[in-house]
Amino acid sequence: METQTATQSEVLYAALVARDARFDGRFFVGVTSTGVYCRPVCRVRAPRRENCLFFIHAAAAEKDGFRPCLRCRPELAPGTSAMEATARLAQCAARLIGAGLDDDATLEDLARRLGTSDRHLRRTFIAHFGVTPIAYAQSQRLLQAKRLLQDTHLPVTEVAFAAGFRSVRRFNALLKERYGLSPRDIRGKHTAPHSLQNALSDTFTVQMAYRAPFDWQGLLTFLSGRTVAGVDRVDDDSYVRAVRLKGATGEVEGHLRVRNDSVRNSLHVTLSSSLSHHVEFVLQCVARQFDLACDPCEVARVLGPLARGREGLRVPSAFDPFEASVRAIVGQQVSVKGAATIAGRIATTFGPPLVTPYDGIDRLFPTPATLAALDPSAIAALGMPLARARTIVTLAQAVQTGHIDLENPVDVDATVAKLLALPGIGPWTAHYLSMRALGWPDAFPAGDLGVRKAYALIDPALGMKAREKDIEAYAERWRPWRSYATLHLWASLESAPAPLPNARKKKEIRK
Repeated sequence: METQTATQSEVLYAALVARDARFDGRFFVGVTSTGVYCRPVCRVRAPRRENCLFFIHAAAAEKDGFRPCLRCRPELAPGTSAMEATARLAQCAARLIGAGLDDDATLEDLARRLGTSDRHLRRTFIAHFGVTPIAYAQSQRLLQAKRLLQDTHLPVTEVAFAAGFRSVRRFNALLKERYGLSPRDIRGKHTAPHSLQNALSDTFTVQMAYRAPFDWQGLLTFLSGRTVAGVDRVDDDSYVRAVRLKGATGEVEGHLRVRNDSVRNSLHVTLSSSLSHHVEFVLQCVARQFDLACDPCEVARVLGPLARGREGLRVPSAFDPFEASVRAIVGQQVSVKGAATIAGRIATTFGPPLVTPYDGIDRLFPTPATLAALDPSAIAALGMPLARARTIVTLAQAVQTGHIDLENPVDVDATVAKLLALPGIGPWTAHYLSMRALGWPDAFPAGDLGVRKAYALIDPALGMKAREKDIEAYAERWRPWRSYATLHLWASLESAPAPLPNARKKKEIRK
C-alpha cells in the first residue's frame, strides 16, 4: 500500500480523520513526525496529511522503521477474510508461523508444508502482507510480546519465551532496536485493569478486537446447541472449552474462556498459563471460531435485504476443525440435540480427561490418530449407524496421514473434492464443513432443508418445489459471502410467521 495513488491516499487519510471503524485492520498509518504507526481508529489527534504513510500490514510499517502505538495497539486490529487463492496461501503461511514453526525452519520448509514453491510463496506473501515471511514472523513475535506486556502481569522472562524468543537478552535487544522501548516502558501505565487478576491466578487474559456490529448472543445461541459435553459449553455470557494444541515443541493442553466487551468492541480471552507459549496460535483459533476477520458492512452491502436488521450476524467456525467435522458427520439426518448427545459420548469414551476450573469441562476431544485406530463398530455402539461410524474412521485416517488438511486448506475446492471422495460424505456435509471447519465464507448448501424452507419464503410461487439449481442460481447474487447468506436464511426461519391453521390443513390435504 506504500505505492498507493494520490486519490487512494486521500481516501485513507479521510478514513483516518473520521476514525472509520470499517477500515480497522485494513490499513495502518505511519506518522513520520513521531515514528509511530497506528490503527485508523486511534483516538489521538490526527496527524498532518504530509506526515502520513499508509501500510497494508503492521509488519510492513515496522519494516520501514515505525514502532507500534501504545494507545490504539496495532496488535489488536482485526484481520481480513481471504477469498482469492493467493491471499489464502499467504494467510495459511501466516497461520503456520503463528502455530510456532521451529526456529530452524526455512522458507523452503514452509513452502513444502503448503505444497508450493518458496519463490511463489515469498512473492505471494509480500503482495499480501508487504514483507517477507521472515520479517513477518519477527514482527509478530514483537507484537505478541507487546500484547502480553500490556494485557498481563506475566514476568518479562515468561513474556519473552511465550512470544517465541530463545533468550531474554535477544528479546530486550530487539525490542530496543525496533521500538526504542524497554519492557518496562511498554508495560508502565498502559497495562490493562484485568492484568491484576492475571497476576493472582494461573490464568491470563488478552484482548481481540472486532468490527461492529457483532451479534455476540447470536453466536452463543448457535454454539450452545452444538457443544460437546465435557469439551465445551456456553454460559449466559461466555464460551468455555478445553484446548489441545500441536505446536513445534509438541502437544500442549489447557482451557480458555471467551467473553464479549461491547464497549471496546473486543473479546476478552482468558487462557490457562499452560497455553502461554502458544498465545498467537490459540488466538488464531479463537479468531476463526468467532469470525473476527469479518467486515459486517461489506457483507451486508452484498446481501442487501437478506441481512437487514441482522447486520452483526457472523458465521461460527470451529476452534478445532477435526472435532467440528466429526460432529457434522454425527449430525447427518439427526437432530441438533441428538448429534450433541452422541458427540459427547465419543468424547467421554475415547477422549482423555483434563482438569479445569470450569464445571463440566473435563475432557479433550479424541485426536485423529485415536479415532483412526478404532474399529468402526466401537463408535457405532455409541448410538449411530455403522456406515456413519466408518465415515468417521475414514476421515480420521485421511487427516492423520495428511491426505486431507483441515487446519490449513490452501485450496478449498480441492479439499472439498477430497471430502466428497470419502464414503458417507455428500454435498451437504462437504458444504457444511467448508463453512464451519474450513472457515470458507462462500459455502452454500443449497440442498439443506432449512435453506429450502427459507427460500420458499422468498419465492412463494415455487415454495418447496424449488430445485437445487434454482436456489443456487438465486444465491449467485450473494457471492462471495454465501456462508453468511446461509446463516441469514436459517435465522429468517426463526422470525417467519407460522402458517394459518386453515392453510396448514389444506396443505396436508393436498399431500
